[in-house]
Amino acid sequence: MATLLYNIGQLLTMDQYDGQVRGKDMNNLPVYENYAVLIEDGKISKVGPSSQLENEPADEKVDCEGRLVTPGIVEPHTHLVFGGSREHEMALKQQGVPYLDILKQGGGILSTVRATRETSEQDLYKKAMFHLDRMASYGITTVEAKSGYGMDRETELKQLRVANQVGKDHPLEVVSTFLGAHAITEDYKDNPEGLLDEMAAMFPQIKEEGLAEFVDIFTEKGVFTVEQSRRYLNKAKECGFDVKLHADEIEPLGGTQLAVELGARSGDHLAVATDEGIEQLANSDTIGVLLPGTIFYLGKGDFARARDMIEAGATVAISTDFNPGSSVTENIQLIMSLAALKMRMTPEEIWYAVTTNAAHAINRGDVAGKIKEGRQADIVIWDAPNYKYIPYHYGVNHVNTVFKAGKKLYTRGGLHV
Repeated sequence: MATLLYNIGQLLTMDQYDGQVRGKDMNNLPVYENYAVLIEDGKISKVGPSSQLENEPADEKVDCEGRLVTPGIVEPHTHLVFGGSREHEMALKQQGVPYLDILKQGGGILSTVRATRETSEQDLYKKAMFHLDRMASYGITTVEAKSGYGMDRETELKQLRVANQVGKDHPLEVVSTFLGAHAITEDYKDNPEGLLDEMAAMFPQIKEEGLAEFVDIFTEKGVFTVEQSRRYLNKAKECGFDVKLHADEIEPLGGTQLAVELGARSGDHLAVATDEGIEQLANSDTIGVLLPGTIFYLGKGDFARARDMIEAGATVAISTDFNPGSSVTENIQLIMSLAALKMRMTPEEIWYAVTTNAAHAINRGDVAGKIKEGRQADIVIWDAPNYKYIPYHYGVNHVNTVFKAGKKLYTRGGLHV
């Protein structure tokens, strides 16, 4: 099967650099006008001017009519598999009740933990598939999915099994992360070390069954300390996992520095990262995954200092942080607008942050995030004339067509699954 996309108004290949793109290089974004892309057997076989490729033999020829074409969006931080919802907490947020106080009252993460424990594996599967469908409609083609709403062996394994099964059954690629150390449950409120020991005891089974590639932890005041996180993640590394951290989201504990120290693939949130943390991040290969939707939804706190990070030379990605309590959206395009409006990122930086850098943040830099000959054909055609238009026109879905591995997955009006 061959498909030719021609008469592309602007083409972003994101292929200017090898590896992750850091600092000032994030503003260097080549744009190819009136181009074409030939897809054969699920891969990109040719990229060039429309005048050179428009006569290539193909089973289907798609006139892009001057639209923008980019790689599929990579989503590097989601909490995809969970039970229930938490709309009842919105009133508390409107009253200004701090998130950590909601957590202490048995709400927040602990509310979702109860719901997830009570939800069957089949129902979690159906719910996750629904959310993946919606992500695909927004142009996302690769998704990271964390556990962390069980914090007991049975439920964590249930979440990981669901994430792996939907990854097999849904066209989108799903990259799984074990986040058993997501909060402190009632059973362990006076013994957080005990919870960490229970979660760490699961590492060998998770590794043997291939249920996760990464291990993550919520390093935060009232949750897990820097030292606890260090010990836990070092155990994960000894078992062969790559590691990530929820770091410096609410209180500046030094989670950014710990992520760098451990050689973590990413440090996520970083809303209150210090000058020292930003400097260390810039001098490392750890990627800062910034989540402006969380600050927006919670309605308080400062947005991550993306400008300072980029100007210091760091590698930055952005994500929805899709979850039921603090960022309830699958709309990565809205997050791109927030990155521009609230973190003062340029359109060029934003596109690197949702493609190449996001792919590297989940160890998919060699297969996702670029339009390049020989790569899998994960491609989005947008109802937009240029790449600056997407973050500019906020709150709507600009996707026209999504191809995953060369197959038409979504067109405006519906999914093809």
